[in-house]
Amino acid sequence: MRINAPWLDSVPAQNVCRLLTTAGYQAWFVGGCVRNALLGEVVADLDLSTDAHPETVMSLAKAARMKAIPTGIAHGTVTLVLDDIPFEITTFRRDIATDGRRATVAFADNMTDDARRRDFTMNALYAGADGIVADPLGGLPDLQARRVRFIEDPQQRIKEDYLRILRFFRFYAWYGDPDQGPDRDGLAACAAHIEGLESLSVERVTAEILKLCAAPDPAPAVAAMASTGALAKVLAGADAGSLAVLVHLEREHGVSPDAVRRLAILGGDPVTDLRLSNAQVRQLEQIKRGLSPIETAYRYGETAGIDTVLVASASLGQPLRSGSFEAIKHAASQVFPLRAADLMPVLSGPALGEALKQAEARWIASGFTLTKDDLIG
Repeated sequence: MRINAPWLDSVPAQNVCRLLTTAGYQAWFVGGCVRNALLGEVVADLDLSTDAHPETVMSLAKAARMKAIPTGIAHGTVTLVLDDIPFEITTFRRDIATDGRRATVAFADNMTDDARRRDFTMNALYAGADGIVADPLGGLPDLQARRVRFIEDPQQRIKEDYLRILRFFRFYAWYGDPDQGPDRDGLAACAAHIEGLESLSVERVTAEILKLCAAPDPAPAVAAMASTGALAKVLAGADAGSLAVLVHLEREHGVSPDAVRRLAILGGDPVTDLRLSNAQVRQLEQIKRGLSPIETAYRYGETAGIDTVLVASASLGQPLRSGSFEAIKHAASQVFPLRAADLMPVLSGPALGEALKQAEARWIASGFTLTKDDLIG
């Protein structure tokens, strides 16, 4: 099989391969770029594997006047940058020891050893500069069937790195066939080792959960995750029940997927259990503050209002009311017509603040129709 992709035929990609092959070394694109090219999906990162050691890659790049960054040279990784495009080149590796979080590796001299230390068969596909795919572990049939399957023994793969439990569900959400369901052996292995999730850093867990929630439709994967106990292990109190309704509403109304909005529908306490950015925490708090979608839009903007109405409707299992988005957009554009100076000097201090608060509540309840004179009177 051969892949056809603009990035593969580009001058930078061909030059990187030529740098290695003309010196007698192998150059294979690997992992996500090969997988996604075969699936017709967007390719974000360009990773290569080679039998050249990192010092050799650095030396070859220097001689060719290519920008080389020793991003992980102790682990065999060098990043070459051509025309502002990064190519991450890693020497073939094999695992020496693992502890469930990190691996001790040694350099290998062949593709098969390198493939065996990867997680899923669909990620152990390689392609040369000519686009011809090498499949040392038989991953192509799995990819074509959109079957996320661990390489060889799923129990062993998970014990090498417990993050692979979360990656299993994330990859199923993005690349699996929901009608086929998750791989049974993989699902059973995840369920058997959920205690291992406790050993992972909150940063690694958060990154996987956000990527999972950002999938076009994460509901089947999250439901499967809940069935193993893994969801409760990383997000205590979460409930996957309403996620499918939320995804349906998003699609019905042309709203783009949003990981934080989906976290909100899952419930639990993501702010405590995950390591979210300040912006993500604010977004969650705005959705869960308990205000109506109209008031949320007025106070925090149109996007917050849309998040809130979608989550509220999904939680109740109800369709959106006609004109909901138009009302939210209108609310987001409103400016409260009353100012403190309009009530002074008759009122001051706490009494002034309370009067403004009550007037604003009346104005919102009126659908923003009351004028300044109405509110003062």
